[in-house]
Amino acid sequence: MSSFAHGLVIQRRVLHALMMREIITRFGRENLGVLWLFAEPMLFTVGVTTLWTAAKLNHGSSLPIVAFAVTGYSSVLMWRNAASHCSIAVEANKSLLYHRSVQVIDLLLTRIALEVAGATSSFIVLSLLFSFLGWMPLPTDLLEVMFGWAMLAWVGGSLALLIGAGSAISPLVHRLWHPLSGAGFMVDWLPQRFRAAVLLLPMVHGVEIVRQGWFGGVVHSHYDLAYLTGCCLGLTLAGLSVLRLAAARM
Repeated sequence: MSSFAHGLVIQRRVLHALMMREIITRFGRENLGVLWLFAEPMLFTVGVTTLWTAAKLNHGSSLPIVAFAVTGYSSVLMWRNAASHCSIAVEANKSLLYHRSVQVIDLLLTRIALEVAGATSSFIVLSLLFSFLGWMPLPTDLLEVMFGWAMLAWVGGSLALLIGAGSAISPLVHRLWHPLSGAGFMVDWLPQRFRAAVLLLPMVHGVEIVRQGWFGGVVHSHYDLAYLTGCCLGLTLAGLSVLRLAAARM
């Protein structure tokens, strides 16, 4: 076996072990256990959806409230939770770095994978359930929804990498990041003078793609795929660069 292939085998074992440890630490072995991984974001999304429905909040549009809430808050939970959990990942697992095979990036990748998996599972379950109940329509373009979701996962993963590595260098990073989500509005509803500023946030582009795929021609989406891809690449490279500095300090 080549050294590269052997390294991949070791990497897979390390990530699997860290993932099992993270799940047991956060959710325990009893009751729902690992089901909380997607039940937690699902309950939050259901709560927001119920509140919006009860208050008859439609933001002045004809879009179904349930579908709007699910596509918005499922997406924001994915990247926000990934970044939030990664911001304390290194500090909470410092003792694991004494093992030669465990690196800082392993701690971050584990939490990113868990949050993306949890939010994705929640989004799928809620979409299928509410569509079956007739509370939200099926997506107009499923492939576009999947593509938009994948881009949001990339945004969330790269942002989490940057926040996690930065927090390992300075605890201030954990307290100072507060991005907007794009969950409670669509860019087209905003005054013209505010749109350019809001579209500086890459996650807003991802949500716009998901909603265009779900609602089709009913909505007028604003997004720039080249800008979104460039932001993802930039965040990824910045995260890896800061991660290298953080690893050197550990």
